[in-house]
Amino acid sequence: MRKIFLSGFPEGAERIGTSLSMLSKNGTVTYFLGSDNYFSHKDDDNAARRFALTGLMANKHVRATDLEQSSLALPHRTLMNWMVQYRKHGGGSFFISNRSQSNPRVMTDDKAAECAHLLADGHCPAEVARRAKIGESTLRKAIGRGRISLPNSTVATSTMPNHEPASSKATRSRDDALAAAGIGTACTRADERISAAFGLVQSAATRFEACSDVSLGGLLAGLPALCANGLFSGIGHYMKLPAGFYSCLHILLTLGFMALSRIRRPEGLRHIPPGEMGKIIGLDRVPEVRTLRDKITIMASTGNPWAWMKELAKTWMEADPEEAGYLYVDGHVRVYHGSKAVLPKRFVSRQRLCLRGTTDYWINDALGRPFFVVSKAVSSGLAAVILDDIVPELLSAVPNQPTDEQLAANPRLHRLIVVFDREGSTGSLLEPLWEKRIGAITYRKNVKDLWPDNEFKAAKVVLPDGTHDTLKLALRDTTLSKTSSLIVKEVRILTNSGHQTAIISTAHELDALTIAGRMFSRWCQENFFAYMMQHYDIDGLLQYGTEALPGTLQVVNPDFRQLDKAVTKTRHQLRKLQAAMGASPTDMDDRTIQKQAQTLVEIEAIKADLDELKSQRKSTARKVPLDSLPVDERPTQLLPLNKQLTDTVKMIAYRAETALVSILRQHLAKEDEARALIRELFVSSAELIPDESNKTLTIKIHRMASPVHDRAIAALLEELNRLNFCHPETGDRFIYTLV
Repeated sequence: MRKIFLSGFPEGAERIGTSLSMLSKNGTVTYFLGSDNYFSHKDDDNAARRFALTGLMANKHVRATDLEQSSLALPHRTLMNWMVQYRKHGGGSFFISNRSQSNPRVMTDDKAAECAHLLADGHCPAEVARRAKIGESTLRKAIGRGRISLPNSTVATSTMPNHEPASSKATRSRDDALAAAGIGTACTRADERISAAFGLVQSAATRFEACSDVSLGGLLAGLPALCANGLFSGIGHYMKLPAGFYSCLHILLTLGFMALSRIRRPEGLRHIPPGEMGKIIGLDRVPEVRTLRDKITIMASTGNPWAWMKELAKTWMEADPEEAGYLYVDGHVRVYHGSKAVLPKRFVSRQRLCLRGTTDYWINDALGRPFFVVSKAVSSGLAAVILDDIVPELLSAVPNQPTDEQLAANPRLHRLIVVFDREGSTGSLLEPLWEKRIGAITYRKNVKDLWPDNEFKAAKVVLPDGTHDTLKLALRDTTLSKTSSLIVKEVRILTNSGHQTAIISTAHELDALTIAGRMFSRWCQENFFAYMMQHYDIDGLLQYGTEALPGTLQVVNPDFRQLDKAVTKTRHQLRKLQAAMGASPTDMDDRTIQKQAQTLVEIEAIKADLDELKSQRKSTARKVPLDSLPVDERPTQLLPLNKQLTDTVKMIAYRAETALVSILRQHLAKEDEARALIRELFVSSAELIPDESNKTLTIKIHRMASPVHDRAIAALLEELNRLNFCHPETGDRFIYTLV
């Protein structure tokens, strides 16, 4: 205790605030305002102490912060509770027992026996309190008072381990800052880092420490879902790292947690305390930005990210074979604004502009969950990519395909279904697909005829996500076009405005309800693109640089493109002049006749030019090998491997988030609300309590913003506890609670 000797204060008193002093002498505590005796009480009279201090605060002789910082060290919340009681019931209420006789006793004999039985089964106190539906503090007090009889001392020791004291956020922040004078900020495991630098260890060991109020601690609730979706399945097979402090597991876990917490790029790690995120990974800090980029480059260049993505896709399809039979394919343009790469222009529908970029072709299921992605710097369109790059992968990955004997016995049977937009509704795509017995569902282009209204019947269409709608449907078997003999099933949907939406399918085994429901589910993929752009930054570059494309790659001939533009421009001029000729009046004077004659001469000249341009375009190759172009005109591509690796991690993170959302949907009505709550969970703080003797890690996640959300998250954590998830490296069993 710090003693002071100032004018106006009694000798030996402790000064608290500006006008109050406290003297403890001969078993009596006396409070002085200046040199005046304000109040006295016995050392052990807690009621009198509360009465005195509350009166001093109420009369503004001392502040709550002054009492917090004094030798009394009273918590701020305790002082505020005293003030509430003082204002509601007066100072005399401190001398009346506040134990209500009408309130039922929580720790009854039956409840004590139930808790003792659960403790004997090896459950920790937090889990016992949750199952018994009592407060954890109530349980621990009952154990401390001997109210709960334990079978033997061994159980008592195992259920109430002597944990190391948890470090506070302020303590960790100070220690991390002090470490900057040595190896670096938050590098508190200096011995392990030095050993790794000299190659004495393969990697640092994951070790969780007792911590309170860890930022982003809620991310540990997403670790079981990340592991279940294969975050670490490629380690040793498709990626590896040389000996160093950070292992492949640490890097992948960092990337997974970055995706879940919406840290869009490695540079975003500079804006969070590195030691805090390090604690949830099991290290002293997360990798520095440059280190993380270097590790990703090594893993991508020495491994095989594309093979890892394909293996994950096959695993995901086998886990849900029914939905894997319907694949949704669509292109997404990653616009490039840099100057290093020479990328061709393509139409970006969301901006209605032709911009330079790379097209990513995503393959998803009807719920929007991704399987894999194919990136193309130079592409001949959706049809070519589906036939050349996507179909071979689907034929080898999609489970439960019919055998060749079954296909031969039923000419209408399909292997699988591919769903895409009207860009692919051409015979050049649908016919080759059906030759491989792959059915397709798409919108029909250029629909001009109308079917009779009496042909449409109201029907309930159920979408794969469980929603349903009543639509007016009509079904016919038609040909794809006048020049094609391919028979397709055409489904028309009649809207209230009288518009007819036409859907065609080569899968003759499907009925009209299934075709319509599967086609309308394509919006899940559009929503997926919007969500991934906003939250997962799928357009962001992780690595800067370019590489050459194969010289044999066929690209559009620049000369052909120029001639094609000239033909289009000339044809437009011709149509404009012909329209002017047709708009001339019937009664023409000499001047009008002369003007018409000049227009006719111009039309004949433009026709000659148009014929010449068409002849030149016909004699010019539409596509040429890349090597035939001048060096400065050859398209290049962005470095693909790092993007493949991070895209795979983002797909895993999205699937993990979706799995947690599906659990919350049982307690929340809207998917958007469930996703927002999951995002709030991931960025919540938590307390970490490791128990080496029982090999457990208790994660106490701080509460959400409302009781409704608390109940939903508590139910989610209960589901996670039932999994008995263990950390992939330490083997510690995770126990989740909400505090």
